Amino acid sequence: MTRIDYGQFLLSSQVNYTLTYFADHSEKHTHDFLNRYLRQDEITPSLVWDNVKSDLIPDDNGYLLFDDTVLDKNHSFKIQGVRRQWSGNAGQVIKGIGVVTCVYVNPTCNRFWIIDFRIYNPDTDGKKKPDHVSEMLHNAIVHKRLAFRTVLMDSWYASKALMLQIDAANKIFFCPLKTNRLVCDDLETKEHHPLSQLVWTDAQAQQGKRVHLKDFPKGCYLSLFRLPLSAERTDYVVTNATSQPTASDAQQACAVRWKIEQAHRELKQTTGIEKCQCRNERMQRNHIGCAILVWVRLNALAHQAKTTIYQLKQGLLDDYLKQQLKNPKLTFALA
Repeated sequence: MTRIDYGQFLLSSQVNYTLTYFADHSEKHTHDFLNRYLRQDEITPSLVWDNVKSDLIPDDNGYLLFDDTVLDKNHSFKIQGVRRQWSGNAGQVIKGIGVVTCVYVNPTCNRFWIIDFRIYNPDTDGKKKPDHVSEMLHNAIVHKRLAFRTVLMDSWYASKALMLQIDAANKIFFCPLKTNRLVCDDLETKEHHPLSQLVWTDAQAQQGKRVHLKDFPKGCYLSLFRLPLSAERTDYVVTNATSQPTASDAQQACAVRWKIEQAHRELKQTTGIEKCQCRNERMQRNHIGCAILVWVRLNALAHQAKTTIYQLKQGLLDDYLKQQLKNPKLTFALA
């Protein structure tokens, strides 16, 4: 039993991703053998980079995206590593395993790759999600030595430490802020107010405001943009870009961030990443790591075939359907 065997199962299976289902359809692997493999292997984030770096096309204007996704374990009671946390997909707090991911985007060829990930479990390592992002950012710059220009992340990661880390690395960030974030847009009074209380002129709506965020170093000013997305929603985005960006520039940059949402959706819908029922934390971690490796492989194959990951996965059933329509094993009948 190898990683190749388990990865092939995750890539080939369509709905059921349990060890029982694997064992029932394998001629050489029993359930106990599969269970032993997942307990003993150790699939680390570095393996993802080892498998993606030959396919990745760097770009000096590239983007690094950071976000997390929650693997739904709402009906589980004994799986290690499961904790209650906010799920943007569910729109509420659920029981699940948090996975923080890093996605690299090449805007020139319009491709993206998952290059790193971390499992969120502060009970074992004491790290918060922004700590994982800080680690992955440092790794991308110092160890991977990736060419990129801009970092995009959600408002959950809009911490002073992260934004200053990005700025110190001479990179640009576009980061949404929560409406209760305290900022100062009056350089005379230097009073900080919640974002929702700021007054905007027509010119500022296009060119942005020069603001200081509370608790940031003295003299550290950023550009703030107000981006109305609908009648019910307005985003506030801050950037350290010095090239006088406009609201349109900020909106275009923030749109790139949805690539990571696409990657999370594909992970959940094609690899079975949240379908593992094993209770042991190491087994869960190995399953998650292998599922990400499967996505890396599907992403490369889809590009080669000039199709989508979904079409590749569904295509595995084409021959079966053709055969069943020609010579059905189960026949339909009417009274």
